[in-house]
Amino acid sequence: MTSALGLLRGPRVVLLDYGSGNLHSASRALAAAGAEVEITADPEAVAAADGLVVPGVGAFAACMDGLVSVDGPSLIADRLAASRPVLGICVGHQVLFTSGVEHGVASTGCQIYPGTVERLQARRLPHIGWNTVQPGAGSRLFDQVADERFYFVHSYAVREAAGLPGDAVVTWAEHDGDRFVAAVEWGALASTQFHPEKSGEAGARLLHNWVDSLVPAG
Repeated sequence: MTSALGLLRGPRVVLLDYGSGNLHSASRALAAAGAEVEITADPEAVAAADGLVVPGVGAFAACMDGLVSVDGPSLIADRLAASRPVLGICVGHQVLFTSGVEHGVASTGCQIYPGTVERLQARRLPHIGWNTVQPGAGSRLFDQVADERFYFVHSYAVREAAGLPGDAVVTWAEHDGDRFVAAVEWGALASTQFHPEKSGEAGARLLHNWVDSLVPAG
């Protein structure tokens, strides 16, 4: 009986706890998508998980400080080196890029994606609310939700993606005439500028898509 139940369990997902992020709503949303969720920064748990989610709210520099305090950049890099899935959300998406510039001050990111997070060139900031996106060709995250709206809360984003690898799937959005990167899918790494856990049925479907792509170990 135990063995049969083990075969039916959902993928194990670690929600990285580094002092920044909407942990509880993200945990509930991931559990509803079929994952067994643990909130921790324990290196062994992070390494063993079927999927790692990096959340983030607030300022780029503060999130990076928190991430560095739990050795987050190395934990993320080690998983990606082993082709183990990682999902970044909001500032957890932003910190995956080379750097972020806020109030004229540049901070170093995880340097996985090439690119700079900068202030949007829009009259109305912050960008708060629902917005459509334009998924890149071959996107798996946006399967069945390509025409839906997602919930954004931000004033900063990546506005140029020329340096991203050619095999990266880039999804775009636009706010007040300014175009920015809304999501990236590249190998085992995926990330979204919006909050799927706050995006209703569309966000739930997107998280299902990601969780369903995970292969439980054992």
